[in-house]
Amino acid sequence: MAFDFLVPVSDKVLAHNELLPSQSIGKNTYIHTEKDGLPVLANATVAIVGVRESRNAYEKKHEKLDVSAIRLQFYKLLIGNWNATIVDLGDIEEGATVNDTYFVVKEVVAGLLEEDIIPIILGATQDITYPAYRAFDGIRDMINLVAVDSRFDFGIEDELISSHSYMSKIITDKPNNLFNFSNIGYQSYFNAQEEIDLMERLFFDAYRLGEVANDISLAEPVLRNAHMVSLDLRSVKASEISMSGNFSPNGFNGREICAISRYAGISDKVSVFGLYEMENTVQSQQLIAQIIWYFIEGINFRIKESPYTKTDDFVKYNVPSEDEELVFYKSLLTERWWTEVPSIFTSHTKGHTPALLPCTEKDYIDACNQQIPERWYKAYKKGFN
Repeated sequence: MAFDFLVPVSDKVLAHNELLPSQSIGKNTYIHTEKDGLPVLANATVAIVGVRESRNAYEKKHEKLDVSAIRLQFYKLLIGNWNATIVDLGDIEEGATVNDTYFVVKEVVAGLLEEDIIPIILGATQDITYPAYRAFDGIRDMINLVAVDSRFDFGIEDELISSHSYMSKIITDKPNNLFNFSNIGYQSYFNAQEEIDLMERLFFDAYRLGEVANDISLAEPVLRNAHMVSLDLRSVKASEISMSGNFSPNGFNGREICAISRYAGISDKVSVFGLYEMENTVQSQQLIAQIIWYFIEGINFRIKESPYTKTDDFVKYNVPSEDEELVFYKSLLTERWWTEVPSIFTSHTKGHTPALLPCTEKDYIDACNQQIPERWYKAYKKGFN
C-alpha cells in the first residue's frame, strides 16, 4: 500500500511541537510519528503530505526541500475558529526512479480522494502536479485545473516532463480527463507566443498578473470551478519570499497570494491543493505556512449552493440584450454571482439547457452595458453543459 512509503514527521519537529501552546496548529494536528504510526483518517478534513522529489526540476535544486522547516512555521501558527480536522501524513521521499515517486504520489492522493480528504501537497517541484492529476483517474472524469503561475508550463514537443513542461503531459496523456485549464497570474515575457496561442486554441483561460493584482476578486470565480489547484511559489515576487535567482522581481505579494489561497479553500469543488517550487529560506517557509493557514480558513467557510437548488437564497436578475435576455443570480448568503450562458451558445448541448457559470458583479455590470464575457464563448466551444 502506498501509505507504507510515507516517512514520519521528524523528531525535531515533534520536540518543538511539545513546547507550543495548546491553541497552536501543531497541538491540534494528528501527526504521523515513528512511535505511533499513521494517524486515523476517519473524519479528517485535510492531510498534509510533503514530496521531496526534485529530479525533474527545470532549474536543478542544490538542496532538498526542507519540509520539516515548513512544518515548524505552520505548527506554531494559532488555529482559527475551525471545524476542520488536520492530519499530517509525513513525507514521500525520492523513489528509485522519478516514476516510482510519481506512482506513490498518485496512489496516496487517490486514497485521500476516496476518503473525501483534501491533500495539501508540499512539493519541491511543480511536475508533481502531474501524478496528483492522475490520481483522479477512475474517481472523476472531467477535471478543472487551475495553476497560479507566472508560466503556462507547456514546454516544447517531445521534451521530457519537467517543472516547466508538465502541462504538456497532462494535455496529451491518456486517459484525458482535463476539461479546462486556467492560469492565474501569468507574465507575458515568461511565455512564448506559441504558448499564448495554444491557450487560445484550446479555449483555456488565462489572467495576467497585472489584471488579477489590480482586482484580486477576479480569481474567485475561476477557483470556484476548480477541482485541483497547483500554486507555483515563483508566482510570488522575489522580495516577498526569496532573493534566489529562480524568483522574479514581479509577482503577487504575500497578501494577494494568501487571498488566492483562501478563495481556493472556499471553493467546495477544490479537492487537491498543491504548493510547489519553494526555497529553504525562513521568509519562504513563513509565507508557505500562512498560505496553508488561509486555505484551511477558506475550507471552514465553504457553502454548497446553487441557484438551481435553493432559489430562495438567490436574487435573479434579467438583463435584456440584442439577442436574448441574459440571466444572473446573486447569492444572499455569500454575495457570489452566477450567470446562465445564453442558449444561443448552448443550443447544441444535451437538453439545450443553459450552462451555469461562476462570474463576478463586474460581469453583470458589463452585461448591462451589452458586453458579453469572453468566457461564455469558450464555454460554448468546449460544449459546457
